[in-house]
Amino acid sequence: MPINQWPRTERPREKLLAGTAAELSDAEVLAVILQNGTVNKSALALGRELLAQYGSIKGVLRHSRELPSAVKGVGPAKVALLEAAHEMMLRHLCEGIKHKDVLHSSEAAKRYLQARYGGRPYEAFICVYLNNQQHIVKIEELFRGTIDGAPVYPREVVKRCLHYNAAAVIFAHNHPSGVAEPSQADIGMTRRLQAALQTVDIRVLDHLVVAEAQVVSLAERNLLD
Repeated sequence: MPINQWPRTERPREKLLAGTAAELSDAEVLAVILQNGTVNKSALALGRELLAQYGSIKGVLRHSRELPSAVKGVGPAKVALLEAAHEMMLRHLCEGIKHKDVLHSSEAAKRYLQARYGGRPYEAFICVYLNNQQHIVKIEELFRGTIDGAPVYPREVVKRCLHYNAAAVIFAHNHPSGVAEPSQADIGMTRRLQAALQTVDIRVLDHLVVAEAQVVSLAERNLLD
């Protein structure tokens, strides 16, 4: 039976409008985003199938580009809806930390970086540029590499910091392996960047190593010069 023939109290969209989105199950949230199913499968059944195959909403979003070839009834239009919903969530998190003292919102900043970069299949190097009040001016993915690493060029980092007139900077990069432990190469690279930025009086406040399940701070481990 099509969803529009179900009792109103059982239809995901009507349930949401009558209450709150928090009251919906994961499958119901996906059904609202997907909007419709197929001839033989409701949007709710499609949401349940996606969760069964990928384990969670995070898993569905992480593999969204694979869905058209993996799940019948999910085409480019539904992938676009899923990715737009994901991007809206990430931008909401980012707005929550802009124009705030980053030291007092450090956990929120970590959550944002983890949500955006923790599941990436390639390594990315990110700069968080800060002004004199330690408010975030810009978050920028500066370098992108492969699953094994990303090249980082100190001269380019200095140039971008000066472009944004940064008084301080926080670095971050993700580990596609899922292990957030900083390597000796990570520590050495951070210290080279610190030395380069000291020449233009820009402080490095931290370097965060991001994975899906954990974020490790080099500053908290006393690994910065």
